[in-house]
Amino acid sequence: MNEHAELAQAALQAGKHVLVEKPMATSIAAARELLRSSKSAKGLLVCAPHIVLSPTYRAVHADVHSGKIGKVVLARARYGWAGPWWGQWYYRPGGGALFDLGIYNLMSLCGFMGPVRRVCAMVGTAIPKRMSEGVEVAVQSDDNAQVLLDFGDSRFACITTGFTMQKYRSPAIELYGTDGVLQLLGDDWAPQGFERWTREREVWEINEESEPLWPWTAGLRHLVECVAAGTRPVHQPEHALHGLEVMLAAQTSAREGRYVSIESGFPALDYRHMPGDAADSHRRKHDPRTA
Repeated sequence: MNEHAELAQAALQAGKHVLVEKPMATSIAAARELLRSSKSAKGLLVCAPHIVLSPTYRAVHADVHSGKIGKVVLARARYGWAGPWWGQWYYRPGGGALFDLGIYNLMSLCGFMGPVRRVCAMVGTAIPKRMSEGVEVAVQSDDNAQVLLDFGDSRFACITTGFTMQKYRSPAIELYGTDGVLQLLGDDWAPQGFERWTREREVWEINEESEPLWPWTAGLRHLVECVAAGTRPVHQPEHALHGLEVMLAAQTSAREGRYVSIESGFPALDYRHMPGDAADSHRRKHDPRTA
């Protein structure tokens, strides 16, 4: 993870289109420099994760922004597992559960609710020693986190993440609006459909996963399609920089025991000119499940 920004910077300077894994950098200074470079670069910069591209995420996003559940005022998100047994760098400075896992929930919530305004968090190392690559290593990064996000106007969300979760049976994302509830099932990167409850219908509506084989690597396809069509990617680098600032703020909040304000913002997700939409519409039209 510590190498992401330098490698992406070199590729942009070489005139290439670039897909950089998450996080785009491990310091805010490096992320800002990468963002500046992307503004004048010949190539496009697309930053992982690519969860906002999934059909399920887009369907939930459409419900949120059409006001189907009213104003979203509260949200919960979770993603975690027991932790990798390969790659000791996961447990060294620059690694950790927030950068590896929590970023998915964070990008999801920001796409639904907009920029975070301040952060309060508990972030730490619950399991000080791990087995990795067949040897015991001392954990020098976070492996357990609870993050509280303030989106302004008394709109709050929380993220539960860590290399400390053996199993779970719960929605990845829960969005509580003034007129209803939306729940994204599965994980952000491997959605399994979504559920909707509204005051109007007063029943849980189950929306089956429309694309069970949707790949979490779809950002690469999206980049290629944007290059071919001459359009801008749906998720801009500002989104990734904002996420990094929030995660670093969560670490600071835990370390110093205080709220941390967030300075950055990002443009709203814009799906209007997303390449491939015509093909998606054709597939849905001829899919017997949606007929």
